[in-house]
Amino acid sequence: MKNLFVAVFALVALAIAPKTYAQKTKMVGGAAMYPTKNIVENAVNSKDHTTLVAAVKAAGLVETLEGPGPFTVFAPTNEAFDKLPQGTVATLLKPENKATLTKILTYHVVAGRLSAADLMAKVKAGNGKAELSTVSGGKLWAMLQGKKLYLVDEKGGKSWVTIADVFQSNGVIHVVNTVLMPN
Repeated sequence: MKNLFVAVFALVALAIAPKTYAQKTKMVGGAAMYPTKNIVENAVNSKDHTTLVAAVKAAGLVETLEGPGPFTVFAPTNEAFDKLPQGTVATLLKPENKATLTKILTYHVVAGRLSAADLMAKVKAGNGKAELSTVSGGKLWAMLQGKKLYLVDEKGGKSWVTIADVFQSNGVIHVVNTVLMPN
């Protein structure tokens, strides 16, 4: 009886605990992503996101992504940036291309904290497709193929969510395998 009481108490405690405490630390790019740290504090430790971090710095978005948010970030890996035509990243990182870089990066951000379950519920409610408004003012569409969640950009490019629900103190990151491109 005592064990039953302890189990019930533990379940109730988990159910009413703040979301941050129930969220697990995930590994991304060989580093722990702590739900108590913000997006930038975690991203700088991922070996898979060094290009993204460099781009965020070049665009002057560090302070924004350290802010309260909440933000949903679709974070392309280094391999995703490597899929772009040769020289694209180097060109985008130049100071004279800051506006274009900022538009591309903010196209990967949606206001609010949308978990994979939230995105899937939106897809289901939208009969297989959910339209997302990005911080840049563009649109992304979330869809499911089998059990995989993917995004389609305004140019028709597809990006798969490879690691979902990397919760942060100011939002959530979903790791994606392709850079999404606005019109």
